Amino acid sequence: MAVSGFDQLFGIHERALQFRAARAEVLADNLANADTPNYKARDLEFADVFNATQHRLATTQPGHLGGAGGAMPAGAPLYREPLQASLDQNTVDAQAEHARFLQNSIQYEASLRFLQGRINTLLSALRRE
Repeated sequence: MAVSGFDQLFGIHERALQFRAARAEVLADNLANADTPNYKARDLEFADVFNATQHRLATTQPGHLGGAGGAMPAGAPLYREPLQASLDQNTVDAQAEHARFLQNSIQYEASLRFLQGRINTLLSALRRE
């Protein structure tokens, strides 16, 4: 199975957008449950998704072993170790979650801008500008 055209055109940025959107949901859930007793903060790890993508890209040729192709696993949310213990067993640190959410938003925007630039370049090439 050959690497898809989108993988060739956009590289990891297509998957990065999907990951950043999923991570934004997980971080928003954490913030929404900051006062919920026994709620455990969760997060997604980009390294897990990146490694899965690299493995998938490396095994998509017919001669390679384990060529799974298909969709890349999004990665399961992992529970985060609390920075400070709380009496109600909630592990959400609202300030840290806000910082993570902001960082994730900036990275999402960077991937969007890269993809937008890539699409604009392709459109210019098609129009012979």
